[in-house]
Amino acid sequence: MEEGIAGNEKLFNFHAWFPLSGPFKKGVFFVILLIITFLFTHWSDVRIGTFRKNKQPKNSRTKTPSFMIEKCLFESSVISGDSLKRAWSNASTKPPHKKFEYSIICSEGNMTTCPVFTQPVTFEQSNSSSSTETCPEYFRWIYEDLKPWRKTGITREMVEGAKTPAHIRIVAVDGKVYMEKYKWVFQTRDAFTIWGVLQLLRLYPGKLPDFDLMFECGDKPVIKKHDYQGPNASAPPPLFHYCGDDESYDIAFPDWSFWGWPEIRIKPWTTLKEELKEGNNRTKWVDREPYAYWRGNIKMGKVREELSKCTHTDQQDWNARIYNLDWGEETVNRFNTSELSNQCTHKYKIYAEGVAWSVSEKYILACDSVALLVNPQYYDFFTRSLHPLLHYWPIQPNDMCRSIKFATQCAQEIGKAGSSFVQEELKMKFVYDYMFHLLSEYSKLLKYKPAVPPGAVEVCSETMVCSWKGLQKKYKLQSMVKTPSDMGPCRIPAPYDPAELRDVLERRDNVVKQVEMLEKNLVENLDGK
Repeated sequence: MEEGIAGNEKLFNFHAWFPLSGPFKKGVFFVILLIITFLFTHWSDVRIGTFRKNKQPKNSRTKTPSFMIEKCLFESSVISGDSLKRAWSNASTKPPHKKFEYSIICSEGNMTTCPVFTQPVTFEQSNSSSSTETCPEYFRWIYEDLKPWRKTGITREMVEGAKTPAHIRIVAVDGKVYMEKYKWVFQTRDAFTIWGVLQLLRLYPGKLPDFDLMFECGDKPVIKKHDYQGPNASAPPPLFHYCGDDESYDIAFPDWSFWGWPEIRIKPWTTLKEELKEGNNRTKWVDREPYAYWRGNIKMGKVREELSKCTHTDQQDWNARIYNLDWGEETVNRFNTSELSNQCTHKYKIYAEGVAWSVSEKYILACDSVALLVNPQYYDFFTRSLHPLLHYWPIQPNDMCRSIKFATQCAQEIGKAGSSFVQEELKMKFVYDYMFHLLSEYSKLLKYKPAVPPGAVEVCSETMVCSWKGLQKKYKLQSMVKTPSDMGPCRIPAPYDPAELRDVLERRDNVVKQVEMLEKNLVENLDGK
């Protein structure tokens, strides 16, 4: 070290420029030495060694240039020009982002009530937290679903006007969630829906505005458009639901099964999506059975009853393999024979609605098989951006069996497109982002400040996990958000203008009509022979 200092003194002629003495001279010399070292390594990038990270002093809130250079010189074994450039560029920024992890501690005190000191409701994201990713196209339907209230806004009276058909009320105030239950809900739909809302707040803590909404957990949409038409008609009450149709105002929201459906052993979507991908790899499309496959409860609606007539018999083969699911028997066997990842073994898979929309649509699309959709009446939050002959093959409900056979002879190249849509554009991150943007846009329409209703109770991760056992607890823990997101939600695309939306709908209808004509011509040609 002494030899190096002597060499630098001769080179710089320190005494000639600064005729000082004593400790002050040494201090000035030290500062100049630091500057020379920085300039030399900055411009030449001559490698002197490897930078080693060290902890910043506890009382230091920012990294000053002098502090960082001193660390490089005295607390690291070696220095490089790159390391000093990084130190200098970070000198005026905040300390490195430290990953925060949530935890759940179950005790007797928080089985039914939320802890007094819960996880923080705000979180400081890293400097590069703004997302540059554009949301998928189906996010544009958020604006369409909320259009009935764009001019009027939403009052408390409007929200409470949906109390009669609603099963539950969900309110978020200051980052905490409250629930008021009005009627019995089938299985655990409400519990896993609220669980999903809690995970959204954990993913983006402090980012969502307060909201107050009514939620319907049944199958069919209930806010009918014809009840709110005419010059003197009032605005419809806003009601969130798992699906909608062209005749209703229900606001589509991700269904409970994204976080798991324990009663029939359907795992959370993040886990199941990967298992479906593995199932696709086990049986490639060319090696699959050359039939259209469907398995489900044929008693759930007229469409499925008609579909059951297409099953294979000794007298007729429509290239369809239809299997009725006996729920009683499956319940006894705990649905161990209904593993979805083992059902990607046919070249074609049929989607047929039940009483209304079915959660099975995303599982069918994910299979790499050609999805055959029997003219759906209902939609969920993402399916309105599916395009016929790109993501699926349309099946005509009035001649279903013949339409299925025609599809198995003509449709081959669209299985991958449907599967890719589900794997890439229905990632759990996008499910949460859809919820985020929908609730944010909805909250902008509220003309009052949400407050906790008198009959509501606070719900939190502890109350929804600690008192439960079995698959309910397991699936919640599997789907639990462990850390806040480093990135913000995706950027929602602009809404459709009227002409653009009309064009989208017309093109979809025209494609379906073209398929109908192809089928009709084929039948006529066969009959002519």
